[in-house]
Amino acid sequence: MNKVAETTLKIEGMSCGHCKMGVEKALQAIAGVVSVSVDLEKKEAIVTGTAEREELVKAVEDIGFDVVA
Repeated sequence: MNKVAETTLKIEGMSCGHCKMGVEKALQAIAGVVSVSVDLEKKEAIVTGTAEREELVKAVEDIGFDVVA
């Protein structure tokens, strides 16, 4: 079983509250995600849970945003 971890994703393309809510909703829908905090100014999402980073990145990219290294 995966350990609970905190993953930070740098996300390009978010520009408004609607973008922020979309990213939060997409990440919260992933199995194993415990909490999501999206900071529009920092352009990042902090995700706590057991989901793999690849799953998180795919969810964000599937709704049209880019995750940068």
